[in-house]
Amino acid sequence: MNREYHKWYSTRLQRNMELLIFGHSGRCILFFPTRMARFYDYENWGIVNALRDPIYNGDIQLFCIDSIDAESFYNYWVHPSVRIARHIQYEQYILYEVVPLMQLKNTANYLEVAGCSMGAYHAINLALKYPGLFKKAIGMSGRYDLTNQIQDFNDLFNGYHNNDVYFNMPRQYVANLNDSHTLDAIRNIEIILAVGETDPFLNDNREFSQLLWGKQIPNRLFIWNNYAHRPRYWKQMVQLYL
Repeated sequence: MNREYHKWYSTRLQRNMELLIFGHSGRCILFFPTRMARFYDYENWGIVNALRDPIYNGDIQLFCIDSIDAESFYNYWVHPSVRIARHIQYEQYILYEVVPLMQLKNTANYLEVAGCSMGAYHAINLALKYPGLFKKAIGMSGRYDLTNQIQDFNDLFNGYHNNDVYFNMPRQYVANLNDSHTLDAIRNIEIILAVGETDPFLNDNREFSQLLWGKQIPNRLFIWNNYAHRPRYWKQMVQLYL
């Protein structure tokens, strides 16, 4: 299996960033890590190995990127406006540093985005904001409005709200999305959501799926037995959905 390690100084983030590439060709998948996790965790958890055959066969190529959640959404030491501003810088890093690398390494012209837990939020949010880039988006065990408190999962902005927060919460901006060009572009994305039946995010996924259908945006919601918010379940999910 082709495995590449990349590290460079990001001008958008003003810090070094790392990522791993697995595979040599096929559908090009941007894979976001879980909450405050690292670019190597999916490899360590056996999730990359679960995709060994399609990677070897040249069907898919994974780009496992790093997280800066501890500097953005979970940086409780700074004001919420600074948290969301840091997230937007991370988004710029993805769009203008990571995506060009993906396009350089892979000429298939098929970009896909996926993630588990917090990574699911990142994946779905990015695809919906930039639908012209991606043909498929997969969110596994995610939530899609970080301003809602769900059981022990807090509102990550402590009640604060501004335009930057609004335009990065899919359940908020999709509800008011009426631009036909943007909606048509989103409708061309294959959207898959997967969540466990006892996951605290179950209702969030159901309501988000219904919201998408209300905008005539096709999507598929898969509800798994039990909690399913663990690597052993994600290993199965990626084999089915990526």
